[in-house]
Amino acid sequence: MAIADKEFQKIKSTIKDFIKEEMVSEEKFDIQHTFKEHLPYLEEKRDKVRSLGLFTPQIPKEYGGLGLSLYQLGQIYEILGHSFYGLYVFNCQAPDAGNMEILMDHGSDYQKETFLKPLLNGDARSCFSMTEPEFAGSNPTMMGTIAKKDGKNYVINGHKWFTSSADGASFAIAMVVTDPDNPNPYLRASQIIVPTDTEGFKFIRNIPVMGDEGDGWNAHAEIRYENCTVPEENLLGKAGEGFKIAQDRLGPGRIHHCMRWVGECERMFDMMCNRALTRELAPNKPLATKQTIQNWIAESRAEINASRLMVLDTAKKIDEHGADSAKVEISTIKFYVANVLQNVLDRVLQVHGALGMTDDTPIALLYRHERAARIYDGADEVHKVRVAREILKSYSK
Repeated sequence: MAIADKEFQKIKSTIKDFIKEEMVSEEKFDIQHTFKEHLPYLEEKRDKVRSLGLFTPQIPKEYGGLGLSLYQLGQIYEILGHSFYGLYVFNCQAPDAGNMEILMDHGSDYQKETFLKPLLNGDARSCFSMTEPEFAGSNPTMMGTIAKKDGKNYVINGHKWFTSSADGASFAIAMVVTDPDNPNPYLRASQIIVPTDTEGFKFIRNIPVMGDEGDGWNAHAEIRYENCTVPEENLLGKAGEGFKIAQDRLGPGRIHHCMRWVGECERMFDMMCNRALTRELAPNKPLATKQTIQNWIAESRAEINASRLMVLDTAKKIDEHGADSAKVEISTIKFYVANVLQNVLDRVLQVHGALGMTDDTPIALLYRHERAARIYDGADEVHKVRVAREILKSYSK
């Protein structure tokens, strides 16, 4: 899917102006407030986005979206990344955006009407429930949550954590083992939709991350499934397709993440330069006169530019040839851009000094939220191994 460049440039300009005028410069936004405290204000912003016809920009036109290519959408995610709540206001935040894609591609008519439609309209939120504390590591086939068939139902028992956005979500898409004896470990799991008001769906807590408990869209919850019974019509796709469905969402999802990080880097870069020019070491001696600071600025500019070009090049390859053609590129951008984000965040914090440690600026908020970028959706080390192995294959031939 794609739209003409002239139309896209107009959309891009409108979104850029909206984020700058309505989100980044908005005095009502307080990073010390919770998601729930911000919600009435955020809903007002969502209504403005709806009135502009820009809600759910990542969705195909037949489902009410803008019909952008992945290359075009990546540029939009960079703009939205300038604001902590930019993606939420445009209804393209994770994990909802990924769950929308799953439901569009694999959902039945019943599932689309019951679960997808409220997500597209912004009337509901969802969560994704896969990670388990008892099986820490990067092997996704190691999982202990079991869903046993009982007549026309599935009965789920297990323990999950980092179930993203479970606080206030209407339903979870849960990765569960339905065929534990299958000799192919990648065919053992399925994805099942679990309404959060189902008996046996136990919300335990929001997990404090870097001292920040979070709530609503920002939270990562611990969940227990205790004889949680859902009808078989809630099974996504076919039994055993859980990993296939998960892989379908990961390629485009990493484009979204990486371009959002580029947007965050750009905002932090602006803050670093402005602070370097206004923080004085002595009268008329701003921090920016120091060679170390100038090196940080130059290095950050180069790394951000390189990140953007790498990610958009990968997006274009996926658009033209599919995600399977870009496996190396997808893993490369994941670990590279996550590290650039850490570099830029660390530099801007250092330039701000003690101020950067406080919540008087967005720096500390992003620092504690985005250290996880090097872990979620595959740890750096896993992606590096994958890239190296694929490269070495071509040499071994």
